[in-house]
Amino acid sequence: MQALVLTAPNDFRVKEVPDPKPGPFEVLCRVERVGICGTDVHMIHGDYPMWPAFYPFTPGHEWSGQIVELGAGAEEFGWAVGDRVVGSSHAPCSFCANCIRGRYNLCLSYNNPKLHSHYGHTKQGSYAEYVVHSIRSVFKIPGGLSYDEAAVADPASIALHCANRGQVSDGHTVGVIGAGPVGILAAEAARTLGASRVVFAARGARLGVVESLGFEVVDTNVDDPAGAFRDVVGRGADVVLDAAGTPQSIPMALGMLAAGGRCATVGIPTSDVTASLSQLVLNELELVGSRAVTGEMAAVLDFIADGRVRAGKMITHRFPLADFGTALDVADRRTDGALKVLIDMSLS
Repeated sequence: MQALVLTAPNDFRVKEVPDPKPGPFEVLCRVERVGICGTDVHMIHGDYPMWPAFYPFTPGHEWSGQIVELGAGAEEFGWAVGDRVVGSSHAPCSFCANCIRGRYNLCLSYNNPKLHSHYGHTKQGSYAEYVVHSIRSVFKIPGGLSYDEAAVADPASIALHCANRGQVSDGHTVGVIGAGPVGILAAEAARTLGASRVVFAARGARLGVVESLGFEVVDTNVDDPAGAFRDVVGRGADVVLDAAGTPQSIPMALGMLAAGGRCATVGIPTSDVTASLSQLVLNELELVGSRAVTGEMAAVLDFIADGRVRAGKMITHRFPLADFGTALDVADRRTDGALKVLIDMSLS
C-alpha cells in the first residue's frame, strides 16, 4: 500500500510499504479520509520528544473508512466487512486501575506496546491506504453521515471531552481560547451541553470565522486580553476551554474566570508556562488538563449526525495523499483560511 513515512523530523515521503494485517480483535480498514491534526504538525516538525515513538513512522489518527477484513474474534462483537467506521486513537489495556475506573485515556500501560496502542503516535497511523485498529477504538458511522464529516469526529470527541472536563452545564457562560478546529468544536460541545453563552477570545482572521458561526468574540490583540474579555462578559466565565495551550493562553484563561470558575486546557504547550497562582487560591479557581477522550466518540457522532456539532463547517481543504507536503504546509500556515485540511484518499 501507499503510506506517508516519516524518517526524521521534517523528513517524509509517500512510499510503498507492506500491507498491514489485523490480529485478534482487530480490523483492517480502507482509509477514505484523514484530517491533519495540529498534533501531527508538531510531531512531524519534531516538537514532541515522546512522539513519534520510533522511526520510520506513519502518523495520522483522524480518519474515516470501511472495514475490509476482520481479525479473529472481531465478528463475535458484531463487526462485519463493509461497516463504515471512524477511528479513535487510544486502544488501552482495559485491565489497569485507571482503565477499570473508566479513565482509559490515562492507561497505566501506555508505554508498553504489547498492552497499549496510541495510533498515529506510538503505533502506525492512518496517512495510508489501509490501517489496523483494535475493535476497542473503532465506531460505526451513523447512516447518512459522510466520510468527510465523520473524519472530524475524532477532534470533535476530544473537544467534547474538554467540555466535560470543564463541567459545562446548563446556564454556564463559557469562554473559549483558540479559534482553530478543536476550539470551535469545543464551543459547539459547550452549546450542546447547555451553555447559555459562549464567547471566544481570539484574534486575527479567525475572529471573522467564529463570528460567522454565530459566536460572540473578544479581540485579544490588546495589552490586557483577559481584562478585555471581562469587560464584555462582566464577572467572568464559569468555564474556560483552552484549545491553544500556549504560554500566553493558560494565564489568560485564569484571568478570564469568575470566582469559583474552572479552566480545562486541551492544547499541549511546547514550552514552559509561567503563571501567577494567587488568584487560583483566592478565587478557588480550578485548572484541569484534558487528554484525548473517555467514551465521548459515540455521543459526538450522534451530535454531528443531528447537526448539533457542525463538523462539516470545519472542512476547508482537501488534498490527495501524494500532495501531503502541500497539505501540511496549508494546515500549518493556515493558508486561505484553512481550518480542517483533509487527505482524501479518493483523489489521485
